[in-house]
Amino acid sequence: MQLQPQFTNYFQNLIANFESQNQGIKINWVDVPWAAMENKILTAVSAKTPPDVVNLNPDFASQLAGRNAWLDLDAKISDDLRSGYLPNIWQASTLNGKSFGIPWYLTTRLTIYNTDFLKQAGIKRVPNTYKELAIAAKKIKSQTGKYAFFVTFVPQDSAEVLESLVQMGVTLVDENGKAGFNTPEGKAAFQYWVTLYKEGLLPKEVLTQGHRHAIDLYQAGETAFLASGPEFMKTIAKNAPAIAKVSATAPQITGSTEKTNVAVMNVVIPRNTKSPDAAVKFALFLTNDENQLAFAKQANVLPSTKKALSDSYFQDVAANASTIEKGRIISAKQLQQAEVLIPTRKDSNLLQKTIYENLQAAMLGQKSVEQAVEDAAKQWNSRSR
Repeated sequence: MQLQPQFTNYFQNLIANFESQNQGIKINWVDVPWAAMENKILTAVSAKTPPDVVNLNPDFASQLAGRNAWLDLDAKISDDLRSGYLPNIWQASTLNGKSFGIPWYLTTRLTIYNTDFLKQAGIKRVPNTYKELAIAAKKIKSQTGKYAFFVTFVPQDSAEVLESLVQMGVTLVDENGKAGFNTPEGKAAFQYWVTLYKEGLLPKEVLTQGHRHAIDLYQAGETAFLASGPEFMKTIAKNAPAIAKVSATAPQITGSTEKTNVAVMNVVIPRNTKSPDAAVKFALFLTNDENQLAFAKQANVLPSTKKALSDSYFQDVAANASTIEKGRIISAKQLQQAEVLIPTRKDSNLLQKTIYENLQAAMLGQKSVEQAVEDAAKQWNSRSR
């Protein structure tokens, strides 16, 4: 998914190595833009002409796993091989106790921040929690005229706000599949975001622009914080060198639970593949220790196997290390307790849509916070029957 041309050489070499070790198996690599992937896969699966191995993420893949689209990997992969992957990450590609995907590369959010803005606002310590972030947002706005950060409430976009609810102690869905957020914790989390918006501490575009806008604003020097992976430090250095010079990294902002997120990219094998054994063999080769470590170094991401993650590359950093290098170490440390915060469900996109639309209504003053939470719970419960 969208890995050309930056990683063309890496994959050409990987494929050549695989083919030389597996005479008779030929790999045809097709790179698909991020925005087109979902439609292409839906069409291919429906027409029963899918590729043999697909790079997706657990969120979207789980929706099709609910339709029995993927090969059951528990029957194909031994416990010994499976135990080489981080257990909390493997769990993200399971549904109803069945494994539908193999973990590949990972990212976990950091707080990238503009040191100049913090100095101007008199902030000596980077916020660690959402509560501290709200306090910092007021100081930054009053002292610099800038916004502290941008986060999207567009229903079809990033799940960062949904994850923030979990970090604040909200149960999104209970064990019966019903809304678990119509609680004091849920109302407090809704109120947090509504208050920030109504007090003018969030840009108006949070209701209309997606998560890419957060990077644009930070690079333009319009926000003090960017919640993103360390891989974006290279983008900032290229597009906005002046901003990169005054940027530093800190651990991910979280809530009372102290939970941190991880985003997982995985590989899945369609049930209708004509070459299931070869597909599994290639998927395991792509995600083995050696190849994960090599790709993680090239892409500035994290591997999902225990051995690759224990490499000194993710453990040690020199005193004069760059911001990117320091960010990598922070990310790797976070990964030890990081988890996929949104429950793997075939209808998780509907859960996000329901919560975001009602949150937006409360932010715009169309509903009270209490009404927004109650309406979201009613809508979810009627849909999930």
